[in-house]
Amino acid sequence: MRFNASDLKNMSNAVRALALHAIYSAHSGHIGIVLGASGTITTVFANFLRPGLDRFVLSAGHGSAMLYAVLKLAGYDIPDLDSFRKIGGLPGHPEYGIDGVDATTGPLGQGVANAVGLALAEKIRGTGGRVYCLCSDGDLTEGVAAESIAFAGRMKLDNLVLLWDDNGLSIDGVTQTAVDVPGMVRACGWRVVDNVSADDFDRLNRVLVDAKRSRYPVFVQVKSVLGAGASVAGKPVAHGLAIDSKELLNLMRQYVSGHGEACWSQLAAGTVKHASQKTYTLVPNPKFNVSDTEISTRELSAKYLDLLLDAGANLIGGSADLGKNTGAYVANSRDIVAGDFSGNYINYGVREHAMAAIMNGLSAGGVRAYGSTFLVFSDYMRPAIRVAAMSGFPVIYLFSHDSVAVGQDGPTHQPIEQLSALRLIPNMNVLRPANATEVAWSWQVALNDVVRPSAIILSRQKFLQIATPRGTDLGYGAYVIRPEKARRVRLTIIATGADVALALAVANKIGPSVRVVSMPCVELFRKSPMRFQKDLLRGYVVAIEAGASASWFEFADAVVGIDRFGLSGDGDAVYRELGMDADAIAVDICKKMK
Repeated sequence: MRFNASDLKNMSNAVRALALHAIYSAHSGHIGIVLGASGTITTVFANFLRPGLDRFVLSAGHGSAMLYAVLKLAGYDIPDLDSFRKIGGLPGHPEYGIDGVDATTGPLGQGVANAVGLALAEKIRGTGGRVYCLCSDGDLTEGVAAESIAFAGRMKLDNLVLLWDDNGLSIDGVTQTAVDVPGMVRACGWRVVDNVSADDFDRLNRVLVDAKRSRYPVFVQVKSVLGAGASVAGKPVAHGLAIDSKELLNLMRQYVSGHGEACWSQLAAGTVKHASQKTYTLVPNPKFNVSDTEISTRELSAKYLDLLLDAGANLIGGSADLGKNTGAYVANSRDIVAGDFSGNYINYGVREHAMAAIMNGLSAGGVRAYGSTFLVFSDYMRPAIRVAAMSGFPVIYLFSHDSVAVGQDGPTHQPIEQLSALRLIPNMNVLRPANATEVAWSWQVALNDVVRPSAIILSRQKFLQIATPRGTDLGYGAYVIRPEKARRVRLTIIATGADVALALAVANKIGPSVRVVSMPCVELFRKSPMRFQKDLLRGYVVAIEAGASASWFEFADAVVGIDRFGLSGDGDAVYRELGMDADAIAVDICKKMK
């Protein structure tokens, strides 16, 4: 043990003083966790965390002032804590990219899953690194935490330690965690240590030493008092800033510890700056020729993915129990299982939210990850997708079964608003390819973009393949896939994915002055030069997409979409019944153009 119990007590007091200073400066923040859990985080950083090798995740992100204080004292490159919660300064919740912050944990529960992903990344990369995560009562009431804990137990991630700051309270009163949290976690295959007092530094040290020898992930119940030492201690209100400035200043002065600061200075002398783990290998671009006249894009994506893996693409794939349905599990896929992390594919089970959040941890750990499910289930993943975009994690989502053409599974499984909703997320590519060329291009866009996530949207149904004209540059996200056959363009039809075939059928019915534009990536088109946009979208512009219509009015004069929930029935019949019918669309467009 590098620092003894007396040292750790003084070091944790120094953390409290600095964190309370940040909160005082911001006139905002959360004192409860700072006063209750500083001893726990101090013990981890002081005696166990190996900078540059091990990871720490604060899932209880509202304790950010405490984390920043620890990092500052431990020698990380942290801005002045007077900038806490101010524009351009330290954010109110931890964000990836700050030195020593290994995850943008965001909403509660995300950090638990991020830690699982980081621990899995260390296993895959064979670094020997360990991951420590501090979570709150609130984290453990979120479903994503339970999903991730169960996954980690099945994978036997023995390099993961989850420390539960158990103070029994949340904002609205008594915490609503499971009746027996340790029992629940134990049933998930973890080694569980109950009832460690937050003030018992000697015992917590022994527990963390023993955790290194465990063959299972380790869960530690650390009993603390919310807002310990404050007038509101042990009350729900202590979660936030529930004391006046005078009491806050008195607490700051009370916790100042010269000995603690000296111990931290000793530790900081040996701290190395965290090296970024976001280094990715070169991406192969195999030749891809498909002769099928009708084929689904999920099949095309599976064929191209198999070629990528065969060519040596360093990818870790996975799915929420739908690998073969989505085309994510291919001939060159090899399962990753407990005890053998040499494969390249993860069966997450039916855990969409956990899958997305674990992939964020994998990405933070330097692993290039893709995961898949049906498009309609992207709603379960959205909080983690949003955090990936905010963090700049280049994870890849394969979303198949992309329209009402799914058919007989009915409206619960037929996406309507999901595609538009994904396009609303900043800093993300959404790609809906229509043919083999666009599928390969979509994969290349996703793999070569290392600063944002990408969602590749794929069809279940087979449809007519329309070739991309030879020599076409897809770099602006849209191009003419079917040129007009007249001197002047009277009508331009924009379509994406499987709806390009429908657009072509409509164009053929209207006449030679119609141009069809395939727009596999709206985000790239939006960034293209205005001159290119105007030249591409000539005449009267109609967008056709089997989903919510509103967003297409950015580019189109009229939109053919679906703004209601679907129907149960044969996929082709449902498609036509909901307005995706070439004859009806052609008649309607001609009426509008008169």
